[in-house]
Amino acid sequence: MTKQEDNKAVVVRWFTDFWGESCDLSVVHDIAAPDMLLKYSLHEQRRGRDDIKAFMTDFRAAFPDLNFWATADLIAEGDYVVGQWEGGGTHTGPAFGDFLAGSLPAATGRTMRFTGTTVLKVVDGRIVEEIGLDDGVTALTQLGLIKAA
Repeated sequence: MTKQEDNKAVVVRWFTDFWGESCDLSVVHDIAAPDMLLKYSLHEQRRGRDDIKAFMTDFRAAFPDLNFWATADLIAEGDYVVGQWEGGGTHTGPAFGDFLAGSLPAATGRTMRFTGTTVLKVVDGRIVEEIGLDDGVTALTQLGLIKAA
């Protein structure tokens, strides 16, 4: 396999095991660099395995049906892999305060469904950064944190 194919395989596993329907947090230890950066426009920036696991634990507690899936083939060049995705979930769990635009009280019953594009940097089989641009306006509007114009 080429470096790009190896990197794509790492990202497929990350998207499936971390962001997919059933989250397996052991994947964080397996393929995330110890000081990995996780950065999306909706959330506070996260750094390091423990911070990333805590984020996902809280996100999935608040949105138990949280799921993201690929919507296009991955593109790889050098250390970088780019993926397009769609996902969301329904807020039926505890209060959630990680959105930059505000917090949700417990169990609002609101559903978010939105899209995004993510660039991941993979070095020696480990993800060192995941930087994504998501359609936060759509998600935040659906959750009632911002009003539609």
